[in-house]
Amino acid sequence: MKKLRWGVLSTAKIGTEKVIPAMQRGELCEVVAIASRDTAKARAAADRLGIRTAHGSYEALLADPEVDAIYNPLPNHLHVPLSIAALEAGKHVLCEKPIGLSAAEGQTLVDAGRKHPRLKLMEAFMYRHHPQWRRAKEIVKAGGVGELKTINTVFSYYNDDAGNIRNQAEIGGGGLPDIGCYCVSLSRFIYDAEPRRVVGLVEYDLQLGVDRLASGILEFDAGTSTFTCSTQMVAYQRVNIYGTTGRVEIDIPFNAPPDRPCMMRHEQHGKTAEISLPVCDQYTIQGDLFARAVLEDGPVPTPIEDAVANMRVLERIVESDKRKSWA
Repeated sequence: MKKLRWGVLSTAKIGTEKVIPAMQRGELCEVVAIASRDTAKARAAADRLGIRTAHGSYEALLADPEVDAIYNPLPNHLHVPLSIAALEAGKHVLCEKPIGLSAAEGQTLVDAGRKHPRLKLMEAFMYRHHPQWRRAKEIVKAGGVGELKTINTVFSYYNDDAGNIRNQAEIGGGGLPDIGCYCVSLSRFIYDAEPRRVVGLVEYDLQLGVDRLASGILEFDAGTSTFTCSTQMVAYQRVNIYGTTGRVEIDIPFNAPPDRPCMMRHEQHGKTAEISLPVCDQYTIQGDLFARAVLEDGPVPTPIEDAVANMRVLERIVESDKRKSWA
């Protein structure tokens, strides 16, 4: 089977340090080009990563006939416009989360994708492809926690650098779009449903203008999910899934290390089993799954509509905080 030829929009850290090296280890991915608005930066990144072509503009990369698919790790405000430009250039698109600045903007990308039905389009929520999450969902579906009742998630790190894109409100910065999106996504993934209503409390950094601490409750038909995310708190992440007879705990649910086994625990009827997952890289898995969808003309693992649905829940959390009521 041939490999999917990737072009990467920008020399963003997540791309150059995580995603590109992971894709290069994949069975079905080949990274053939990288672009920056600074030609020297593009060339330096290409040389460092062994990528043969460096482009001095995003437009040049989109026009490159050697590129089949685009990975878009640009700042949030460029996710939708550059992804639409890539589709219009005939490229398949894997775009970083969150899909855009709003659900409405994300919907414009969904609509653009529907105009190009032969092209694959997906949001890069890499955590969903890690075996630990597939195992967690299997346990829940098989009744391994009894009746699912609630999920609790904490995800935090500390970053108050005004120059960091995550702290720039005008381009989509803030804790909810950066990490709160995971808390919402995993809840929808495990329940396999949308929340009926949500309530949120959001604290903003008055100097930066972005949310720095947010907590929420999501009410589903079958149970609830609670979370706290923060960009100005001790670095930590953990997920617990609780049912009537058991519990699943995932130690490193989102930034799963690619160089050592991941651990999770399954407790049921008073007995706890430690589960060690084989060493793997969730970015490699994501790249190969997307590539297989292209090469075999099958569905992508996660439909792009899911990205918009996730944004809608995030917006409801913000609206709930403003209204001081459920939304």
